[in-house]
Amino acid sequence: MPTELEELVGFIAHPTLQIRAVALENLVPYSLSQPSIFKSQELVPVKHLKFLVKDHPKNAEHALTILINLTSDQKILEYVASDEKFLDLLIGYVTDPAEPNANLIAMLLANMAKWDGIKSFATKKLPAPEKLQSNDLVLNQLLDLFVKGADGTYNKDANFDYLAYVFADLSKHAEVRQFFTKAQEYDGVVPLNKIKVFTEHKSEIRRKGVASTIKNAAFDLPSHPAFIDEDQINILPYILLPIIGNEEYEVEETMDMLPDLQLLSPDKQRDSDPHIIQTHIETLTLLTTTREGRELMRKIKVYPIIRETHLRVEDEGVREACERIVQVLMGDEAEPGTEEAVKEDDDDDKVVEV
Repeated sequence: MPTELEELVGFIAHPTLQIRAVALENLVPYSLSQPSIFKSQELVPVKHLKFLVKDHPKNAEHALTILINLTSDQKILEYVASDEKFLDLLIGYVTDPAEPNANLIAMLLANMAKWDGIKSFATKKLPAPEKLQSNDLVLNQLLDLFVKGADGTYNKDANFDYLAYVFADLSKHAEVRQFFTKAQEYDGVVPLNKIKVFTEHKSEIRRKGVASTIKNAAFDLPSHPAFIDEDQINILPYILLPIIGNEEYEVEETMDMLPDLQLLSPDKQRDSDPHIIQTHIETLTLLTTTREGRELMRKIKVYPIIRETHLRVEDEGVREACERIVQVLMGDEAEPGTEEAVKEDDDDDKVVEV
């Protein structure tokens, strides 16, 4: 005999709008406390929730919230993320400038991006809304939405911050990393150049996701020359500025730093999130894989910035990251032709959580 909650779950498929509304609203907290009630009958309730994304906006809001909570379960995550028609629907909705639940859809996509099989969908082609002025590649549409939609400028009801987590998880895959470092034909812009400007954005979610995306892209060793080239990706100012604070340096050190790091205001603060600082330092460490990268960082006085960060940030992860890069920058150079290989850190799987 079904329990009261199980009976309530059954009402989300009721033909009457008002009854569905009451059931969905009351079930939202149980999607966290008792998610098993949605796993009955081979996930039939989850199937109904996917359909309800097309329901009245308020019902869709509750359905999306429940799905966001339920996709922390691996079985449900795979069931939802492997549904290509559902993904098509979500992309169509999230890119609609009038969609009231766009932020929730972005959050659901961020969870779905944790399923490895979704990487192929990122390179799928779908028609883009005219207002977005993007091309038909899904990943380009999400990037343009992330950039143009910041602070409610594309959709008054959304800021699309959680798309940063989508990029972070997708960029763990080699083919997506390469996408982020290559200019796109439709606009001639390298995707990393679109998002690097958000490393100092007011949104911690945006900063964190972008930092992780940059770090993951830096595992692509052939792209390192472009990363440090001032006329290409030129990533160093964007990952050093969040690390540096308002401390004073010797004149000789300051003069050799990148121009963007000189003459900072007295109230300049480093990023408030130690995890983001650690991520940026780990990116710098990846970029020391080549001799060219190491020599440039010594030349522009990265060491003093790391030294001061180590002194001022009381976080074990940050200090360990500082110590690792200092060992590289202060160490003796190996003979030519003996560059170390880049190895991906297994901890990257834990970079992003929603």
